[in-house]
Amino acid sequence: MKTILNVIWLVLCGFWMCLGYLLAGALLCVTIIGIPFGVAAFRIGFYALWPFGYRAVDRRDAGAPSCVGNVLWLVLAGWWLALGHILTGIALCVTIIGIPLGLANFKLIPLSLMPLGKEIVPTDEPFAAR
Repeated sequence: MKTILNVIWLVLCGFWMCLGYLLAGALLCVTIIGIPFGVAAFRIGFYALWPFGYRAVDRRDAGAPSCVGNVLWLVLAGWWLALGHILTGIALCVTIIGIPLGLANFKLIPLSLMPLGKEIVPTDEPFAAR
């Protein structure tokens, strides 16, 4: 079922959302200071390309620098990426088939707003292994 949802996701919105994240990552990597933010954008972009079967969890070793970085991210790129998820999610929820895809878009909003200090893991990975 995850594969079917991922293929439908890829066709309807995943490709375009991934392009948005890759564009944001490329723009952020122009400066040396923006490279960590660009890497975060690339990581989320590949998650937005194929989201079913994965989830974002908090990293235990993330501290104050990731909090400061998240504030900068929110100002630089997070708000317009979250807006893209909101608009795409609303458009997908118009049809019954698109509701799970719209909900997946809404699931990506917190990650698009504050990605630093998060890690993408498979959903079938045991909790104790993390």
